[in-house]
Amino acid sequence: MVTAGRRSRSARRARGSGVLINAACPGLVATDFTGFQGPRTPEQGAATAIRLATLPDDGPSGGFFEDEGVIPW
Repeated sequence: MVTAGRRSRSARRARGSGVLINAACPGLVATDFTGFQGPRTPEQGAATAIRLATLPDDGPSGGFFEDEGVIPW
């Protein structure tokens, strides 16, 4: 698990390098890890990570995201 402090420090260090550092919450996904009890499919859980992985170079960095956008942390 990435703490808010580590995420923020890493994002600050990477500033200007072209690397964006963000964290994502996939929600409760039906996988082996959850005993297949989550209401979300793996595809739904991966959507935020894919969105963050494909951000433009000037996209946000140092944030914590879910489907709806930024999670204040």
